[in-house]
Amino acid sequence: MSQAELTAPPAAPRALWTLGILRSELTTTLRRWRTLALLGVLAAVPVLIGIAVRIETGDGSQTGPGGGGGPAFLSQVTNNGLFLVFVALSATLPVFLPMAVGVIAGDSVAGEASGGTLRYLLVAPAGRTRLLLAKYASVLVFCLVATLVVAASALAAGALLFPVGEVTTISGTRIGFGEGLLRAGLIAVAVAVSLVGFAALGLFVSTLTNSGIAAMAATVGVLITVQILDTMPQLHGIHPYLFPHYWLSFTDLLRDPVYWDEMARNLGLQAVYAAVFGSAAWARFTTRDVTV
Repeated sequence: MSQAELTAPPAAPRALWTLGILRSELTTTLRRWRTLALLGVLAAVPVLIGIAVRIETGDGSQTGPGGGGGPAFLSQVTNNGLFLVFVALSATLPVFLPMAVGVIAGDSVAGEASGGTLRYLLVAPAGRTRLLLAKYASVLVFCLVATLVVAASALAAGALLFPVGEVTTISGTRIGFGEGLLRAGLIAVAVAVSLVGFAALGLFVSTLTNSGIAAMAATVGVLITVQILDTMPQLHGIHPYLFPHYWLSFTDLLRDPVYWDEMARNLGLQAVYAAVFGSAAWARFTTRDVTV
């Protein structure tokens, strides 16, 4: 056997270790009671909104814009239960969904450190970079699962409480129920992708401390602070650079034809945040002295 063969890296075992770590991270994240509780709360929000709208409109009165205020599309729910999906995503995206993602991302590394299990993970042949990628991938999967849970719960509640049928778009045209359902699925994916940058920020914060609670609190604190800054008209110059600024651009998927400009800006902004804070998390995690 040549010297090159003796020193060549075992590519296949490394790949298997990576898949094994990713599978382990996904299983651990999605089977935790805390994760299940978060998903349960997210699933309950659309049901509560649907019941509230049903009770409020039981006497034939209108609700939502033009009838008492509320999230976008709320006035359409009584005519078409599919709109409850759009209402639920509009209501949960600013606070509930990112808070849930902040808890999972903030705890991803710091939680292992505070529990004393991080040093055992670091001895795996996959290495720190692949371990960090596996943790980030598991957070992104949670983003998608959480968004789909909200959408699925809203669709079920909307179909049970209200009639369903053709969808009237923001442009005033009508599309079939099947196409409306397809656009609801695209909107759920767009909402999940909108959380990619914030998930990277949470992962970076998680690499800065050995306390899972501190990392989760700091991540959620950053979210609230940026949300406040995004509402201050005096700071309009920095608004296009804040990660939640284009979150509600998913509503453009309900236009006919679809308006892509704002969503393209959102995707570009999320990619920049993911690259910047993902690199910062990698730089911190790969040079970190783990003693616990």
